[in-house]
Parts: sequence; structure tokens; C-alpha cells
Amino acid sequence: MKTSQTAAATPSTDLTIHEAMAAFRDGTLTSVALVEACLRRIEELRHLNAFVTIDAPGALEAAARADLERAAGKPRKPLAGIPIVVKDNIHAAGLPCTAGSPALADFVPQHDAPTLQKLRDAGAIVLGKTNMNEFAFGATGYNPSFNTGSGAGVRNAYDSERIAGGSSSGSAAALGARMALAALGTDTGGSMRIPCALNGCASLRPSSGRYSSLGTIPISTSRDTVGPMAQCMADVAMLDALMTDDHALPPVELARLRLGVPAEFWTRLDEDTRGCAEAALARLREHGVKLIDIPDAGLFELNQPIGFPVVIHEARVGMQAYLREQGPGISIEALVENINSPDVKAIYEQWVLPGKMPTPQGMVDVEPLYEAAEKGGRQALKARYRTLFDNLPIDALVFPTTTIVAPPAGPEVNEPENFEGLIRNTEPAASAGLACIQLPVGLGRRSGLPVGLELDAPAGSDRRLLAIGIAIESVLGRIPPA
Repeated sequence: MKTSQTAAATPSTDLTIHEAMAAFRDGTLTSVALVEACLRRIEELRHLNAFVTIDAPGALEAAARADLERAAGKPRKPLAGIPIVVKDNIHAAGLPCTAGSPALADFVPQHDAPTLQKLRDAGAIVLGKTNMNEFAFGATGYNPSFNTGSGAGVRNAYDSERIAGGSSSGSAAALGARMALAALGTDTGGSMRIPCALNGCASLRPSSGRYSSLGTIPISTSRDTVGPMAQCMADVAMLDALMTDDHALPPVELARLRLGVPAEFWTRLDEDTRGCAEAALARLREHGVKLIDIPDAGLFELNQPIGFPVVIHEARVGMQAYLREQGPGISIEALVENINSPDVKAIYEQWVLPGKMPTPQGMVDVEPLYEAAEKGGRQALKARYRTLFDNLPIDALVFPTTTIVAPPAGPEVNEPENFEGLIRNTEPAASAGLACIQLPVGLGRRSGLPVGLELDAPAGSDRRLLAIGIAIESVLGRIPPA
């Protein structure tokens, strides 16, 4: 295995947000020292291709200002001096917002997205914009643009010869490699949960509509969401609280927790994934968690006719509106002309622009399939989730986030079986708009690569789900850094 690291992680870059804030208060760490340590990590690990844009001068200036304000005794902001990174489809004022594409290489928003503005208002320092699948189409992190290393795409924090997952690839790799203490990503069908599982970090896919979508380059307007990513669940909960002003965390007793185990989500797992995930459940059972087997959840079957029709239809309508109202004002045709990734370009040219999608019967108009998905399919899926949560009853569903550990990088990474193994378990909850968390639960015995566990809960229960994640993490512990 070729590890991604060229030097051991410095202690400050391995801190959680809470630990770093305590070190600031104690006077054992300054914001400038922390930002400098992160920038050194970024430079040492350039071959991971984690960034599109790095703003070292801006970050150091902000860190120096945070230190001066702290020394002057000014009121402390919750994230004062904490370095974060931002996926490059989220607007950050004064920095390019490319969505991983040369088509938007010259687009520089004047304002932060509201989600990022909330974190900046709390004192967060933006180190830079992170790399991603072009226009967030993909689960692997493969992208031939904006590479600083020897191969295309973002590479895994634990093994640079493996993929980072996608599409929030750079954000997750930066966290896994300890280049930052927190990140913003986006998730349409698994785009935060997948790379966090593969790079050993935690995330929340919030309930549909929990965060503003303004200042975010879209794929599917009904499924896209910004979300927080961090080293631990407590930090994810803190970021969510700052973005929503919803700070309450209800108490959680593990002995009263009931988790549903849907059998279909536990099939066709690789050896390392099964081993780590089953060991995690065994630990939870030892601490009193009640695990409820669900042999016939039926969620995959209900989700199957929803995903692609919704994404392909909304990709055109949503992108046109974004380019006209928030973006550079170019046409979607001009955008597509300059897409660099062959797979993404083909999706736009053959499916999105003509409003077609492939079926076993050949290419068909997507609009009737989209209308059927919206009027019947999605409602049936939501109803099935409600039945499971209410009738069993359970607090959340639990299963491996991905069915495989990070596969090797290379031309074959975009093969259908890899895509299926990465996104199969994450997509149904996205279609239904549920609250979802991903937390790392171990390193595979054979590969040494991270394995993640996902928990899905009813829409609107985000703070309780985060509290459950914190309680589970207190039992399972954090995995070792890369």
C-alpha cells in the first residue's frame, strides 16, 4: 500500500474543533500556528489533488486578526480562528467557484453562500476551495481538471493509490489527511457520506430544506443539500447548530435506543466493510442498543424509478435557473461545451440537454418518468420509511455507508459495479429527504482503509440524530488518522 502521507500529522492538525478552541483559550495554540500547520499539510500532500484554489494569504491574515482579537479580550466567536475548507460548488466571496470545471474557471462570486456566511460570522477561516467530480456528477472523485498530482482526480487520504469517493472528494480527503478541521460539502445522492466513509470523517446530510440552497451550483434542486463535515460527530453537530441556530441536543440513552437493520443494505459487502460494520453493531449491542432486523424493507425497489429521472430532469432546469440568476449568465449549452470530464460531458449532451434517459427499451423522454416519480414514486418511498419508523418502532436505520472500501484509482474506477457499490446504500434516503449521518467505525483488517456506518432518521429529526451519533461515537471511538 502506498500511503498518502509524507510526514506524520502534526498534533494541532489532528485536533477537533472543540480541542482547538480549548487550546486557544489555554494559550497553548494560536490561530496563526494552526493555519500554518494546515497549509504545510496541504503543500506536503499536494498529490492528493484535494484543492482547486488555496487562499493562504487570506487565511493567514484572518488567523492573525483572530489572535489579536483574542489577545485584546474581545468576545470569543464559536469558531474564531478555526480553519475550514469549502467544496468548489459553494460560493465563497472573492474566490473562484468552478464546480470542478474549466467551464466556470473565471467565475468569482461576490458573496458567500448563506451556509458559509454563517460559519464565517462565527469566526471560521476559509483555507480554500476543494476539488470534486465535475459539476458533482459522480461518486468517485475522478476529474481530469485541476490536478496537482500525477493522476486524475482526488486521491484517498489513507492510500493515495485509491479514490477519495465523491462528489465532495476534496473536502473529505482534506479532513482525512488533516489539512483542515472542518469542511462544507454537498450531497445529492451520497456525495458527502460516500467520501467521508472512504476517508474516515463524519458528516450530516440534513433533512431536505434544512439549509439554504442559495449560492450552490445545482444538480438536482429537490435532492441537493449543503452539509457539514468534520473529524467527529460533536463538531458536525456544532457546525449544524451554527448554520441553523438550532442548538438543542436531546439526551440519548444507548439502552433505550432502537436501530433498524435493513437486510437489503447489508448484502454484497466486501470483507473489510462487513467485518468493521458487524463489529460496530456488536459493540452497540453490548451497550444496550436494541437492533431490530428488517428482512423486507423494500426501499431499494421503491427508490429505483425515482433517482435518475429526477436528477436528469432537474439538472437542466436547475442549472439554467442558476446560470441566469446567480451564476455568470452564460447559457447551459456554452457551459456543456467546456466540460472536461468525458463521462460528465456525455451525460449532459446525451441525457440532460435533450431531456432523454436510457431504459431497457432505449432512450425515452425523461419528463413523463419525472412526473411519475414526483407524483407517485417519491410519495410511496416516503410512506414506506414512515411505516418502518412508526410501526417497528425505531429511532433510525443503520447500515454500512458504502458496500466497499475505497477501490484503486485508474481508468476502471468508473465501472458500473464500483458506482453501484459506492452509492447503492446512500441514495434512497436522499430521494426521501431524510436526515442522515455518516460516522467512521474502523479500518479494514486487510486493506487498512476506513469503513463508515450510516444512520438515517425521519426528516426534521436532525438534532436528535446528531445526538445519537455522538452517543455511538462515544462507544466506538475515533479511528486513527491516516
